[in-house]
Amino acid sequence: MELEAAMKKMEDTATGSWTQANNPICSTVKNSCHPNLKMFVAALSFAYFAKALSGSYMKSTITQLERRFDIPSYLIGIIDGSFEMGNLLVIAFVSYFGAKLHRPKIIAIGCILMSFGTFLIAMPHFIIGRYKIETSVRWSVNSTNNLSPCPASSESTRAGDRPSILPSRGCERDSSVSMWIYVFLGNVLRGIGETPVQPLGISYIDDYAQSENAALYIGCVQTISIIGPVFGYLLGSLCAKIYVDIGYVDMETVTITPGDARWVGAWWLGYLITGTITLMSAGPFWFLPKSLPMPVDKHDTSCTPEQTRFIKDSPTMEHKFRPEEPANLHQMAKEFVPTLRSLLGNPVYITFLCVTIIQFNSLIGMVTYKPKYIEQHYGQSTSKANFVMGMINIPAVALGMFSGGVVMKKFKLGIMGAAKFAFGTSLLGYFLSLFFFAMGCENTKVAGITVSYAGVEGLSYQEQSYFSDCNLSCLCSRREWDPVCGENGITYVSPCLAGCTSSSGSGRNTVFDNCRCVALVDTQPGNLTATLGQCPRRDSCDKIFPYFLALSVLSSFIISLGGTPGFMLLVRCIKPELKSLALGIYMLATRTLAGIPAPIYFGAIIDTTCLKWGNKMCGGRGACRIYNTSAYRIVYLGLTLGLRTVSFLLCISGFALLKRHIKREEKNAQTNGSAELESLRKEENSSIHCEQFIPALDCNSDRESHL
Repeated sequence: MELEAAMKKMEDTATGSWTQANNPICSTVKNSCHPNLKMFVAALSFAYFAKALSGSYMKSTITQLERRFDIPSYLIGIIDGSFEMGNLLVIAFVSYFGAKLHRPKIIAIGCILMSFGTFLIAMPHFIIGRYKIETSVRWSVNSTNNLSPCPASSESTRAGDRPSILPSRGCERDSSVSMWIYVFLGNVLRGIGETPVQPLGISYIDDYAQSENAALYIGCVQTISIIGPVFGYLLGSLCAKIYVDIGYVDMETVTITPGDARWVGAWWLGYLITGTITLMSAGPFWFLPKSLPMPVDKHDTSCTPEQTRFIKDSPTMEHKFRPEEPANLHQMAKEFVPTLRSLLGNPVYITFLCVTIIQFNSLIGMVTYKPKYIEQHYGQSTSKANFVMGMINIPAVALGMFSGGVVMKKFKLGIMGAAKFAFGTSLLGYFLSLFFFAMGCENTKVAGITVSYAGVEGLSYQEQSYFSDCNLSCLCSRREWDPVCGENGITYVSPCLAGCTSSSGSGRNTVFDNCRCVALVDTQPGNLTATLGQCPRRDSCDKIFPYFLALSVLSSFIISLGGTPGFMLLVRCIKPELKSLALGIYMLATRTLAGIPAPIYFGAIIDTTCLKWGNKMCGGRGACRIYNTSAYRIVYLGLTLGLRTVSFLLCISGFALLKRHIKREEKNAQTNGSAELESLRKEENSSIHCEQFIPALDCNSDRESHL
């Protein structure tokens, strides 16, 4: 009791002395948020929105890029991971040196780089040429109105198997330069520009906000960053409905619809929009100061022991303003390695980092390919898949993130409380996600791939199975993908492989007649027609989809509840002077070990479930046209939940380390109690002597302000 009384009296005396002597405006700072801090929070929220908008739009265009550049999913994963590669190049140095320089201006420079990278991603559209739809349909030589599904018998070889003797100039240009490289480099530049936004922005707020408000401010910023993807996916949904070469082609001649596996939307348009918004977000940071007044209550005794235990030994907290001293780069470089060693010696931080890396692998892989999963598994168009992500899933995540920050503020959760809350919500969301395995759809019936031409179900990976007696009279290509839906409900790879010999109508209204293969499983005798596009999914799959959406919303909300408490655990388990570096290492590790590899190996595993590959104009394998739905569901969900299972096992050891650390700190506090009491008494006596100089200092301050 004597120690506590002395400590309280000493803090009141010291705080009151400093406030009156050195900072006449501190009484207002203590009770309200500094106006520049409000501006910074607003500017950082807009920057978070802009980077989240462009990042989510990138993920919404994955299918479009895959089809436009004829590349497999694993290569799309490399493009998606290039953003993290850009972070990796500069994140450690930006986080460490940036914390000692002008943080708002560094964030502004980062926003400008992000916008330039976004514009670079859109550039291939303006230099690559028009999109050519892969099709086996050819115009008949003797007719200008009807399509000839079956190549003339004078052709000696199958069109798709015929070797190219002299490739065209367009083919040479397309094969010599891979246009997706520009998308890759643009995303790298986006990653470099995004680097300073989170570590410098969050540490700036935590340095200058009152302790009880820091979690709420960070929660608000994180919530805005979740709202960004809402508009990103909605923008992706809108652009996916617009044909890629809109304005340059007659849409009446386009024979495919947005639901077709070959459809490519106006992916480039969204990048121009998001790049402009990102450029605008850089403006406010140029007008913000390097430092702000520090709130007096940073050492308030109302903080719980768990909240203060990890931040009690920071000498810089004695100053309410950061000194505007010139940066000594040589001295900062010398201190970098010892500072890094001190940070990595914190077992709680290291355990938290490992758990986060594993969970981020699961999260990033799941989010990256979720729109594609909705398309392939439930037969939805790219536009609708993006709309679902933007209007249903993302708002649930935003609400969960914000609710988590409110819960932490209301119940004043300490480090252990935040850890338990984050673990509990994640575990509950994990159990709910297990029900996704039961919400499966059967494979689409495609003759020669998932069913035989007689209608018997069974997978086939051999291209020879595309041929049957009903289509041998036509020299059909087995490489192209131009699906038609027969009246019997079975999809055929092309009109030629359906055995069709004539057609009527034009454009999207084309109808193929006399399709001999349809007769093998004909539910309506005499009706041997087929229409463009794949057959729709079965009614049972359409009934499952709403339940999938409902469970997805619920699980996303519950898991995101622990997002803000988990992030505050990271901030509070380290010393204040190490916050920027710790956040930087945190971002470095998650990007290197999760953001880069997760989309790649998720994409590579998804590629193994492909049943039919497209072909590039100049030869070679292109994008996948149809997947094994059941295998896709198992590998996608199994990998996502399997990674989270491993992270939960690490959480158990993390709780043990955290408890042990808290007990050690309490024991050290008791051992050093008597020494601290003697020190406090000496400081109290010295502070009393100093108080007699305060009136004079106040007078000098008033006189200087009038001058």
